[in-house]
Amino acid sequence: MPIEIVCKIKFAEEDAKPKEKEAGDEQSLLGAAQGAAAPRDLATFASTSTLHGLGRACGPGSHGLRRTLWALALLTSLAAFLYQAAGLARGYLTRPHLVAMDPAAPAPVAGFPAVTLCNINRFRHSALSDADIFHLANLTGLPPKDRDGHRAAGLRYPEPDMVDILNRTGHQLADMLKSCNFSGHHCSASNFSVVYTRYGKCYTFNADPQSSLPSRAGGMGSGLEIMLDIQQEEYLPIWRETNETSFEAGIRVQIHSQEEPPYIHQLGFGVSPGFQTFVSCQEQRLTYLPQPWGNCRVESELGEPELQGYSAYSVSACRLRCEKEAVLQRCHCRMVHMPDSLGAGSEGPCFCPTPCNLTRYGKEISMVKIPNRGSARYLARKYNRNETYIRENFLVLDVFFEALTSEAMEQRAAYGLSALLGDLGGQMGLFIGASILTLLEILDYIYEVSWDRLKKVWRRPKTPLRASTGGISTLGLQELKEQSPCPSRGHAEGGGASSLLPNHHHPHGPSGGLFEDFAC
Repeated sequence: MPIEIVCKIKFAEEDAKPKEKEAGDEQSLLGAAQGAAAPRDLATFASTSTLHGLGRACGPGSHGLRRTLWALALLTSLAAFLYQAAGLARGYLTRPHLVAMDPAAPAPVAGFPAVTLCNINRFRHSALSDADIFHLANLTGLPPKDRDGHRAAGLRYPEPDMVDILNRTGHQLADMLKSCNFSGHHCSASNFSVVYTRYGKCYTFNADPQSSLPSRAGGMGSGLEIMLDIQQEEYLPIWRETNETSFEAGIRVQIHSQEEPPYIHQLGFGVSPGFQTFVSCQEQRLTYLPQPWGNCRVESELGEPELQGYSAYSVSACRLRCEKEAVLQRCHCRMVHMPDSLGAGSEGPCFCPTPCNLTRYGKEISMVKIPNRGSARYLARKYNRNETYIRENFLVLDVFFEALTSEAMEQRAAYGLSALLGDLGGQMGLFIGASILTLLEILDYIYEVSWDRLKKVWRRPKTPLRASTGGISTLGLQELKEQSPCPSRGHAEGGGASSLLPNHHHPHGPSGGLFEDFAC
């Protein structure tokens, strides 16, 4: 029958360490096979990177003069690229822009602009009553007086109605307008709308944006031509100078779009009596850039009026609103030409940005003297005036389109994001031979190395305990025969089966060695 020998083997600490190490190595290899691969070192990454020169400067191999020169060349190229990239970034952040001017195609029908005109004299002297003079003393400079022409200290008049005063005392267009023609057709004072400005009661031709009159041809005779009498005999006498005192004679004219209220005291031009003034216009469509390239005001997407009292935003409407708020804050009232919406005034400076889309009219002004000797006598007979009156009071204004074309002036970004990326790519390819994918390679390697180090810090192994280990091993007889280093003695003694017995020399030997030996 087979014989089994049970041996109890106890290893010392020195013999347990190698086996424990081998077991740990086997476990780490299994974990590495199951998890992520170990990060590459710098030399391996440099040899496989697409960045030019990095493999020669940091790749595997011995360090020498050649590698040092390659490293210097790589650093120099990198510094040059960073310098150029910084300059490109500064240029982009300045947001440069340019103005492009393109003539638009001629249109078969062009909308004629609005024409606002005001007599420089705001009040007719013959139309002023004693109460009007009393209430307008600060504006006209005339001293208040009673019915006998003497100034009284205790004069009492009812509260003034400025709209009524301006309507009564202002120059009436029906009296000033002597002739009117538009594109060869007769027009009259009914084609003008009343509007109030700093000059009092004024009149605007073609003011309705819903029914704007077209101009079907360019050149003189295809626009508005009017003859006016400025009525200098109705001008106020000057008793003293005030902020509103005017020494001029004539009319003020402003050419503007229908969506823009007249701001004639600053944007208008003067027309003098005794001359025929030709105003050649050309429509200009301006497009400005918003932030960050410019400071234009983007229109609201809701389409609602953003300025109280006005249907659309414009610089003139914004300035009038600012004036109204300043007057409202100071005296809790408004002037007639200001919007009638009385809200809470705003504090601080008023800022009126230019709209991003704007229509204006360029002007070329020329004039000739009128009347000549023959026409002076004719006009004197026709209007029952003398020739001196005709020369001092009559004027002719002719407003027309130079041609049925418009100019488009547009602000454009001179250096955009696509241009910046293109320049950066060119500089990157020139100096370091890199691309976006090269940068991703570098970032991926940095992430790989950083993540591996963090995992090592988080998963630091614990210190193993020093303890002796014991084990029980069961060996068969045949295994012992095969593993035994001793020669077989059975055949020498007569061919009997030899027995292999343990020789217990040290049943309780000292620690640090084998406690059981095997003897033949």
